[in-house]
Amino acid sequence: MRIAVLHGVVPPEAPPDEQDVLVEAEVVSSCLRSQGHTVERIEFSLSLPDVIARLRGFAPDLAFNLVESVEGKGRLAYFAPGLLDSLGIPYTGCPAEAFFLTGSKTLAKRIMQQAGIPTPLWLSADSAVTELDGSPWIVKSVWEHASIGIGQDNVVADSALAAERIREGPDERFAERFIHGREFNLSLLGFKKQPELLPPAEIQFIDFPDGQYHIVDYRAKWDEQSFEYKNTVRTFQFGPDMEPVLNRLALVASQCWTVFGLRGYARVDFRVDRNGEPWVLEVNTNPCISPDGGLMAAAREAGYDHGTVIARIVAEAL
Repeated sequence: MRIAVLHGVVPPEAPPDEQDVLVEAEVVSSCLRSQGHTVERIEFSLSLPDVIARLRGFAPDLAFNLVESVEGKGRLAYFAPGLLDSLGIPYTGCPAEAFFLTGSKTLAKRIMQQAGIPTPLWLSADSAVTELDGSPWIVKSVWEHASIGIGQDNVVADSALAAERIREGPDERFAERFIHGREFNLSLLGFKKQPELLPPAEIQFIDFPDGQYHIVDYRAKWDEQSFEYKNTVRTFQFGPDMEPVLNRLALVASQCWTVFGLRGYARVDFRVDRNGEPWVLEVNTNPCISPDGGLMAAAREAGYDHGTVIARIVAEAL
């Protein structure tokens, strides 16, 4: 087939979270070529007439959608699948509606709450703080993913401080109750429109000093020289006592797939509290599929190589 690998424009000075998509696009392109496809990489930007001209000129049978942000803005990621829908070009991964519904974390949390999916209590800019509950909260961007803007100082002592922090700065923020406990993620890979749940992963926080919150912040994800990066370790090894918790994670992740209309592949991030109860932090409609990304690590744990996963993603799109 003729496959367009679509990704955002990445300027040379872009931060590492944006630069990572170039690695992803090159790996996916090489894999598709090795499987006999004709591939062209196309940058997606707000210059939509130029993007449309490139797509029509190449006339792809399929677009492999790797657009995570548009000109540095995560809230615009749904533009790419929306444009492909309007042009009648099939594409990999989740549909535009799922991108939009999960792109706003507060909208996604409202949908989860209505569907009975457990997600931490949250405050937005228009929320009224009626009482101090004495528990910590974590302040996040409403629209940005990949731990952008998150550090240790995003965790604050109570809801009143959280409300103050939400109103600071130019970006749109919210706060959610901080869940003391463990961090998990569960990747899903479509198979005949149904989700196959890949082995669950836990992110372990090794030798974190007292007073340092166990969070996967920006440094833990992107600063390879940092303590946080080196000391957050992924594991797939669990004892039999964890089976009830892992079953619950699988059930909730499957609910997210259905409720948000996910397709192709996705990842759901969880905190599990000290009572063993899971809480969904966010639903990722376009998780990284580079070889060192979480979804590919889970796929390898399930016995799939990179080429098999890419072929499965392409098959699901068609």
